[in-house]
Amino acid sequence: MKTLKPASLTATLLKNGTLTARIVSAFRAAVYAHHRTNSRPMPWRETADPYHILVSEIMLQQTQVERVRLKYTEFLEVFPDVHALAVAPLSDVLQVWQGLGYNRRAIFLKRCAEEIENSYCGQFPQSIAELQSLPGIGPYTARAVAAFAFGIAEPLIETNIRTVFIHLFFHDRDKVCDSELLPLIAATLDRDNPREWYYALMDYGVMLKQTLPNPGRRSRHHAQQSPFEGSNRQLRSRMLREIMKRPHICLDELVATFGADREAVERNLGEMQREGFLVKQGSGYSVSGAK
Repeated sequence: MKTLKPASLTATLLKNGTLTARIVSAFRAAVYAHHRTNSRPMPWRETADPYHILVSEIMLQQTQVERVRLKYTEFLEVFPDVHALAVAPLSDVLQVWQGLGYNRRAIFLKRCAEEIENSYCGQFPQSIAELQSLPGIGPYTARAVAAFAFGIAEPLIETNIRTVFIHLFFHDRDKVCDSELLPLIAATLDRDNPREWYYALMDYGVMLKQTLPNPGRRSRHHAQQSPFEGSNRQLRSRMLREIMKRPHICLDELVATFGADREAVERNLGEMQREGFLVKQGSGYSVSGAK
């Protein structure tokens, strides 16, 4: 396999303003060669079921792959299809979701299932526009489901793909915008097999992160995740777990349980009500739909 040289590729791109056919061919060959010998086996890569792929994509947002690998299987055992998730009580969904964090994603996933069940008669929408109209689904997730489930070839960008293109075509550049990367992603896209191509790109990006200082940090969109310990995210997570264990728990009991600032607990309770997590009955709080 010919080694791709970032400095040379960047210089050629700057000179020509576009990627030549020769560069595109060499780039694809190198990425696919790495993928053939270093592909990462994952259960969601073994299916074309759009529901299963949506579950994996929502879980993978801001969560480590190994944690998702275990939870993905457990989640699908309990909620094997769109209908099962749509009719499930939210409290059951949140219970299975525990351990992944970012519980809002569980609500969005359930709302997606409800929307598919109610508006599409349980038939999974296939167009990117329809997918992106589902609750909480952004441009990346819509395009990922379209590519991995339906073979629809449209440019998409996530952290590992971003890493590949910044490393190879923006050598020593900082603050690289996604708008600069997307034309290159489109130009190199294997339109005959977008599913395999994007998996190969992601695996190549993981390899780069393991062998180099993360090139993705040179993206204008790179943001360092704030520590979980002691954060408001941690307080929300602890509050939700306690409310699931003790339905109808009141504000004073939550404040006493966590020794937390009363104003912070009250603010989070209000936010979680507005987001659809909780309902208030009298002075007590319970997860929406819980008995």
